[in-house]
Amino acid sequence: MNARVGSLSVKGVGLTLGALVLLSPLLSPAGALPRYRIQAAPQLHLTEGNELWELDRRVMPCTYCHVNPDGGAPWNPFGQAIQATFASEAREGRHLTFPQALSTLLQADTDADGDGYPDALEIYAKTLPGDPASHPATPLDELRAAFAAAGGAEQFATPKKKAGK
Repeated sequence: MNARVGSLSVKGVGLTLGALVLLSPLLSPAGALPRYRIQAAPQLHLTEGNELWELDRRVMPCTYCHVNPDGGAPWNPFGQAIQATFASEAREGRHLTFPQALSTLLQADTDADGDGYPDALEIYAKTLPGDPASHPATPLDELRAAFAAAGGAEQFATPKKKAGK
């Protein structure tokens, strides 16, 4: 028997509530990925050639900016460099978005983790710019030449807004 409440059936309401309970981990803010991470992965070209991106946007590891694999405090040297970029730009009266701060930092040609490879080169080589143990195997001069030929730090520029957005 299907009792009716207004125009909704009790069974229909029950099914809807059951579906929401099952989907709640996916819909809850705790399960959501931080917006900056979803912005950074395409800007850093970590999505190109990565079939997993369409299935699971967690392909960009938290360890790009954090010490812990699950994110949160503390920040690694690259995460600290991003924070310092925000702070220094704010002192100059410029308030940046995350993509702008990331682009500004990578244009600066700095080496946050001190491993001898600038942050932009490490991202280009798909190593971690905040971990001195993670660095490209390619010699620096060779990597610089390949990076320049690929467009240099401009390839990490702030993405242009699409028309109508």
